[in-house]
Amino acid sequence: MGRHISGQLFRAGSSAGSNYEEARAAESRADFIHKMQVVLKELRESRFWLRLTQRSKLLPENDPELLALLQETEELAKIVARSIITAKSKNVK
Repeated sequence: MGRHISGQLFRAGSSAGSNYEEARAAESRADFIHKMQVVLKELRESRFWLRLTQRSKLLPENDPELLALLQETEELAKIVARSIITAKSKNVK
């Protein structure tokens, strides 16, 4: 089970990063929004796998590194979500 979760977490986390790089080179606002939505989706999936790691006791529930990863994932998701909202705003040119 641990190998499956670590593989899924690696894929989701690395996908978030690579899709963010793609968003930076977006061809239009719509393309940027779409790519950032994929980033957000992958961050949410990463959060799921981190929480599953915590709840399945693969690591201690209060492991400082796990807690830091969960917090960073939450913060990144909030930043990306805010970027999407801003990009969708009619006032942004």
